[in-house]
Amino acid sequence: MFKNNLLLALSLLFFVSAFSQNRYTEPSFDEISVETLTYATKEGENLDLDIYLPMADAETERATLIYVHGGGFSVGQRDNEGIQDFCTRMANHGYVVASISYRLTRKGTPEAFGCDCPANDKLNTFYAAVEDLQDATFFLIENREQFGIDPQKIILAGSSAGAETVLNTAYQPPYCYGLDSGPVSFAGVIGMAGAIPDTAVIYDESAVPSLLFHGTDDPLVPYATAPHHYCDKDKAGYLILHGSQSIAEKLHQLNTPYWLHTSCGAGHEMASKPMEDYFDVIVEFCNTFVVKGEGDERQTIIEGKQNTDNYTFYNFCTK
Repeated sequence: MFKNNLLLALSLLFFVSAFSQNRYTEPSFDEISVETLTYATKEGENLDLDIYLPMADAETERATLIYVHGGGFSVGQRDNEGIQDFCTRMANHGYVVASISYRLTRKGTPEAFGCDCPANDKLNTFYAAVEDLQDATFFLIENREQFGIDPQKIILAGSSAGAETVLNTAYQPPYCYGLDSGPVSFAGVIGMAGAIPDTAVIYDESAVPSLLFHGTDDPLVPYATAPHHYCDKDKAGYLILHGSQSIAEKLHQLNTPYWLHTSCGAGHEMASKPMEDYFDVIVEFCNTFVVKGEGDERQTIIEGKQNTDNYTFYNFCTK
């Protein structure tokens, strides 16, 4: 009897150990629950998030990914088919995943978010989205026991306008979310065709491991440092942004782990393409750079023909 119980206990221990090793690296959960919740109400508008939770999961402190959709701060939604597929796949790997809505402050404006939108309005648009993302984060942390979230392992991910939102949010000093342990930083960030107005915000206390997807020929959000939408200097919307390549350079100076994933000749399609075509890269980054904390400096170059008109001083694909 004792021998049988011992064998059963050892078998169970082996199963739990093997399951733990597979979490975050390969699909481990077949059933995912999805619930829509309101995390804030602003200006009479409910801001909702969809939370994806692995079912029948005994783990109580799980790495979490918050996704922010794109759409030029004018359009877009948190639950289109591609986003639902991506969030479900990440939850299949054991992550808690939340896809959020946020204020689309450029919706219905004649200037939208292009060269006729004043630069100050663009910056204020960034700030509003960052505030919403911080509020969504606070909501999740406040309910961490209900959702089984590890507040020290929260990863931000976003596409286009969403990438600008997550990058501007992630590169801030540790933020106080009411935890007894004190202020915390985001554990990592994934930017898909994103940029920030100033790399000076990235310093020792604000730099976090980063996965940066970008096409060298993105006509909207610059791959390196250039005007947003390549607006002329005489345009109201002239605003210099620093894209993935410039961010990677700053992280290199700070010895912060990063993975710069460059698609030569690609345009703004890199805002969404990685969620399907480079899903394995996202899984590798989240597990190695964030969960394990074993990140390094990586650069992946997808071959293609780069148009050097926008960056005549340097060809990023033939260095």
